[in-house]
Amino acid sequence: MIALGGAVGSVARYLLGGVVQRTAGLAFPVGTLMVNVGGSFLAGFLLRYFMNVQTHPFLRGALIVGFCGGFTTFSAFTTETLGLFEGGEYARAAVYVAASVTLSLMAVFAGFAAGVVAVPHHSR
Repeated sequence: MIALGGAVGSVARYLLGGVVQRTAGLAFPVGTLMVNVGGSFLAGFLLRYFMNVQTHPFLRGALIVGFCGGFTTFSAFTTETLGLFEGGEYARAAVYVAASVTLSLMAVFAGFAAGVVAVPHHSR
């Protein structure tokens, strides 16, 4: 289930990241940035959701470890950062690193908070 979720997440990352990058038309890796932020939000939301909902561990693993793990792109993030450094784009690299880390952390907290609102609290 994790491998299946990872496969779906990887394809979604490729498609969505590519569309965002082409639409933005920037020399900045905004497609990867948006995928990481969106994936972090989804991971936070799912973490919160699964805290109060009885579900099969395979589903939780498929969605959080598999899909979110395949969807977020920190391996792409690191190689794109290296490329910016190698190209002498030090300021862009610094902005990219700061934006990726800050926005992704904010997104996981926001997703968790959204889960608090969306999922009524009840005991297990």
